[in-house]
Parts: sequence; C-alpha cells; structure tokens
Amino acid sequence: MIRYQTYILGAIITLFALIFTSCRSAKYLDEDQALVKDVDIVGVPSGLKEPASLYIANDIRPNSRLYLQIYNLFNTKHGRYKTEGIKNVGEPPRILDSAMVDLSANQIQRFLKTYGYFDAVVTPEIEIRKKKAAIDFRADMGTRYHISDIDRGFADGNIEAIYRSEVLPRTQVRIGGPYMERHLFDERERMYVSMKNQGYYEYLRQYMRVGVDTIGRENQTKLLIDFTNPDSSQHQIFHINKVYVRIRQQDEQSKVHTKTTVDTIRRIQFEDQTGKFRLRPLARYMFLREGMAYSLHREELSYNRLFETNGFRSVKINYEKVDSTKLDIHYELLPRATMSNQIEGEFVFSSGMSGFNVANTYSHRNIFGGAELLEIRARYGVLFDPRLPGSLTNKIFNNDFQIGASIVFPRMLTPFRVRSVGWYGLPRTTISSSLQLFFQDNTYSNRYFINTLNYSWHQAENILHSYTPIVLEYRVGRLNEAFSQQLRDQGFQLYVETNDRQYFGLGSQYAITYNGNKLNRLENFSFIRGMVDVSGNTLGLLSNLFNFNTDDQGQRLLFGVPYLQYIKGEADYRLYRHLGGNRQFVFRLNAGLAVPYGNNSTLLIFEKSFFAGGMNGIRAWQARTLGPGNYSRADLTEDLRVNLRNLDQLGEVKLETNAEFRFRILNKFLGARLNGATFIDAGNIWRLRELTPNLNPGGEIRVDKFFQQIAIGTGFGLRFDMNYFTIRLDAGLKVKDPQFTGSDQWVIKEFFNSRAFKDAYNARFRPDRYSFIQYNFGVGMPF
Repeated sequence: MIRYQTYILGAIITLFALIFTSCRSAKYLDEDQALVKDVDIVGVPSGLKEPASLYIANDIRPNSRLYLQIYNLFNTKHGRYKTEGIKNVGEPPRILDSAMVDLSANQIQRFLKTYGYFDAVVTPEIEIRKKKAAIDFRADMGTRYHISDIDRGFADGNIEAIYRSEVLPRTQVRIGGPYMERHLFDERERMYVSMKNQGYYEYLRQYMRVGVDTIGRENQTKLLIDFTNPDSSQHQIFHINKVYVRIRQQDEQSKVHTKTTVDTIRRIQFEDQTGKFRLRPLARYMFLREGMAYSLHREELSYNRLFETNGFRSVKINYEKVDSTKLDIHYELLPRATMSNQIEGEFVFSSGMSGFNVANTYSHRNIFGGAELLEIRARYGVLFDPRLPGSLTNKIFNNDFQIGASIVFPRMLTPFRVRSVGWYGLPRTTISSSLQLFFQDNTYSNRYFINTLNYSWHQAENILHSYTPIVLEYRVGRLNEAFSQQLRDQGFQLYVETNDRQYFGLGSQYAITYNGNKLNRLENFSFIRGMVDVSGNTLGLLSNLFNFNTDDQGQRLLFGVPYLQYIKGEADYRLYRHLGGNRQFVFRLNAGLAVPYGNNSTLLIFEKSFFAGGMNGIRAWQARTLGPGNYSRADLTEDLRVNLRNLDQLGEVKLETNAEFRFRILNKFLGARLNGATFIDAGNIWRLRELTPNLNPGGEIRVDKFFQQIAIGTGFGLRFDMNYFTIRLDAGLKVKDPQFTGSDQWVIKEFFNSRAFKDAYNARFRPDRYSFIQYNFGVGMPF
C-alpha cells in the first residue's frame, strides 16, 4: 500500500509541477506579446452563452495547460520560443491578436441577431497584465424582436397544399413568438424534405424565400415568406422510368465476362461484373422501382439498407433525366473484399493467475450471392496458477477451446411469406452453431454444444425485436472423481448433481430493446431491454403424451439424457440525462429472475445462473466473486476454495443498480478524446430458497436481511474515445461487502489500514486474497 501511495503522490506532484510551469509560459513571449489566459462573454442570457462562445476564434481561446507545457518542453530554447525546427507536439501558445478579437466580436453579434436581438452590440474589452491577457466580450443585447405578422405566398396551389398538410402543423414560426432564424431554417428544411418525398425531384431549398420587415415596428417584425416556382414553369413530379443495377469490380481488368440480364418480374436491368451476386435478395432493399414517384425517403432507405448488409464498401444512386417528368435510376454497388481473416490475442490476469487467449475468425461476406455473412471462429485460452507445484505445464489451471460457425442472412428466412420489414432497419436471420471444450485442473470438465436460429427486426426506428424460436443445446459436465468424492464427503451432494451431469435442452428466447439506437447520443432518453428465456415446455408436453422414460432420480429422458425445464427473465432500464456540453448522468436498474422446474426444479444449472461483479456490473468486484446474499467462503476448506473458484457464487435472482456521471477531461489526448466517469454500483445475486444441503449459507433472499445483503462499490473511470470505439479503464473501490456481518460490512473504513485487514483476511480465507480496488479494462461503455 505504501508503494501505491508513493506512486500516487509522485503523480500528483508531477501534475502540479506541469500546471505551475505552464502558468509561467508568458516568459517565453516577446515584450509586445501577451498570452490569452481568460475569455468570457458578459451580458448574454445564460441559455445563449454556451452557443455564443462557439463563435470565438480558436486562436484566442486559452490553452490547455498540459498541452501548452508539452509544447514548451520541446519548442523553447534560451528562454524564447523557437522560430525553426518546431516539433509538432502539444499546443502552441494562444497569443493575443486584436484582429481575431474584433472578428470574434462581430461573429457573436451576428449570432445574437439570429435570435431576434437585432440591436445587439458586442464590444471587446482587453486587460493585459504581465504579458497575460483577459478578454471580455461585453454585449448590449437591446430588446428582442417578436413576430407581429406572417405573410405566406405560394406560386403553386399544389405546393401550398403540401405545406399546409406537412409543414404548417409542426412549424415553430408563429405570430407572437420571438424571431429565431433557426426556426426558419427548420421550416425550410421540412418543406424541402416534404417536396422531395412527394416526387418533386428538382425542388431546391432556395425556392423558399424569407423577408424581414422591421420598418415602423417597435421591437416587432413582419415575415414575408414566399414559395416560388422555377423560372417560367411549375414544379413537376418525377416518376421512375427504368431501373439499372450494376455491381462493379474494383479492378476493371479482373472483372469476369458477364452479360446484362433483365428481371421482367421486378423490371430491373442487372449487370454483375463480379459474377458472384444474385439480384433477388438485394432488390428488396432497392425501394425506388419503375413507375414509382421519386422519393428522398425511399432513396435514403435504399442507401441505409444496402450498406447495412455489410457486403458493399460503396453504394451510389444516380439519376438520369429522360424527359421533364421521368428519371432513370442507376444503383451502383462496389463490393467489399469477399473473404477476410482476423487473428486476435490477449493476456489475462485473474486472482493472482495469468494466461492468454488467442482467436481466429474467418469471414465470407457473400456465401450465397445475397451479401450473406459466413463466420467461422476458433478460440483457445489457458490460465496458469503459480501456486500449483511442478513445471509450467503442471501449473495450467484450466484450458478453454471453442469453435463455432454462423451464417447471417440480411433478410427474414421463414416458411411463410413475410411482408417487408426493412423500413426501420435491416432484418436478419442468423443460424449459428458452437462447441466448447473446457477443462479445469483436477476439478471439472465441460463439453457444451449449442445451435440456434434467430430472427431480428425493427418494429420502429427505436424498437428492435429478437426472436430465437430454436435453442438446441447439449452439455456433458464431469467433475474429477476425487474432487467429486471430496464434495460429497463435505455435504455438497446437490452441487455434484448439478454440475456432474448431462442434459439436453430445447427452448426459445425473445428480447425487445427500446431506444438502443440512442446509446451514443448526448440527449435525454430512457433505454429499456427485456428478455425471456424458456426451455422444456414443448418437451414437457410431449413427455406427458408419449410417456418418456425416467432415470433413477425421476428425471424424464430424451435420447437417454435428461432435458432442461426452466423460465428466465431479465429487464434492464436506464435513464440518460444530458447536463450540457459533454456531461451526462446515467442511472441503471438491472433485475433478473430464473425459476427452474420439472426435471431440474431443485437447482438451476450453472450456465443459466446469474452472477455478480465484473466490468459491466458491480465493478468493485471481479466477475463471479460477489454473493449470493451474505454467503462467505470462510467455511470451505482451502482445497475447495481453490477448486470452486467462480463455481459457487451463483444465484437465481439478480438486482443491480448503477449511477454514473460522465464528463470530458481533455479534447485531445494521444489522438483521442479523454473522458472521465465517477460511479456508484449497488446490488447482489441470491438463491431463491435455502438448499438442502445448504451449499451457500446465507445465500437465499430474505426480506428482513435485504439491505444487509446489498453490496456497494464506487470508483472512477477513464474512457479513451477513438470515434469508432471506446477503450475503458475503471477502478472500483469496495464500500460495503455483504460477506461480512454488522458494521464490519463497511470495509471502506479499513481502506487506509488495509495491510492488517488483508493479512487477517488472507489467513482466514487462504488462498483467496482481498482486494479493495478492482481494475476493469474493456472496450465500449459499461451501459
């Protein structure tokens, strides 16, 4: 602990030294120069201050102290800034420039006029002390203008009808309201989109013209809005004449010899230079067809869905005018590389053990000619335990080998006809199969084979359904004979029966997600995801009809193997609140319940159980090391604590809640944006009932002990935003640990006396070790 405190203290001292030295950057400037240290806008309403500040030129914004100091380290010499050989690191000093100050004042003044402050005047005030400049942009706002009258004129009756039905009901440009240029832009954009969607291919935004009349009106304005026609003609509706589809080869010299074909049913002329694609599965996402009126909405849908198939690197839709009312449409598609191979690897550190994972994924993006994606994956992982005796090979704690394949069809493959469900997102049919072989030294082996058929589709832009009608699985789990006997001798018979077994499962799953498309947005919204997993209903009905055989424990058998029966549900609710800028607050409630019945009514199987802890849950605990309830591993023998690691802390009930505040730390950090987060996590998992024999004393859910069974953790995280993905590092600190009793649960009080606490814990729970801080490294946000 002393070593960590020394490192932290050293880091703090270094950071303060950097900040302090950056404050002295003005000494490197010439006598007639000044470093901009502070910029403010005065006299502007609070709601406009932040957007108005965007019009301040970057050249006169205060420096980041850290970046400025980095620049100074490499670009100063003999007490002056270098004039040659300048290194492109950090951030150069922002030096006062009167021209940039005046330009910024004019830009802010123009911005204020767009909000109806036509008389606003912005005057810059500059104060210079010791080569440091402070700039105040002082605004005299005047009185805001309001709309007293609106005169709308239409040169075409059809255009007027579209405006009054599509635009006027949603307009924010109203008599009595304040003048806002943004509302006029919004109205013009809605009119443009409405006209385009009604077939007016040649309509331009400029056909809506706005005049502002303030003459003789005190703080009032009259708007003159005219919707004009093209010169000496009227707006025309265009229809699609002929449809051409061409799939291009990237290398023109390597294109295969192919002829153009005509699909008479779909009335599409199709040319495939690659010779690898079929028209039918792709044509369903070409929403503009012969005879249809032109529509911007259908054009955007075509772009989006064809890109979402993941088979094309480029999609272009071009139009060619045939006459004054007809268009030929040309879809030009450039495929992505058909085949690819990706190798991945990672090092693993877990509870004093270390290991590695290596994986290979082969992809084929057009296996059946309709942009179907075939993936074949293989993964091998190994974990070493340094406490085991012998050579390195003898220290292998577990081996994990997985192989699987999946095919994703960018459409719904059903035995009956399904109407197009591609309006809000690409529907997918996924067929997958995987095999896992897991071996834990002298403890446990598992062979798991699973096959699924899944359909996913969008009901609306923000509602996604996922239905898996077939989940077919087979598992063979075997405990080491000596370890199994040791468990029986210590009263763990039920645990043996739960894990040392074969089973066959036939079930289905359903999930619905609301607002999943908003998760990366900074706005106010709620996210909901619900999931139901059911297994054994159909087999239970068939067993009653056909009288399946039973084993000596009364379990009904299918192909000589017991089958699963359970129902499992989980709900995830999140509340996102945008607090301005890059600040966001997120609250999350995650609950789950799994009820085994029938063939496995005594205890839920390992794979379907809930666990707590980990990078996306209660982050102060490592995955599968929290709970259930008040369960403590103190009563286990040392050998059992080693061999049951991650196997005994499971439950049928789950409840977690998280609160996280997210904020921006640095806009530029090693080519990324550096964000921070502080969080509080609370919750646990539980057994539904007390077991006989009781494998997890105190693990059952109890209303009278509910708060005592809640774990609480807090912490701080860093997020490196790389635009396409986010790298995350969280440090979780245990506050309240339910494995202890009474006031001892508040382990935070032992944090600064951790050595004595850890020594006492390690002596009692050997070889388990206690860690107050858990580090979690991952890709993507936790929720």
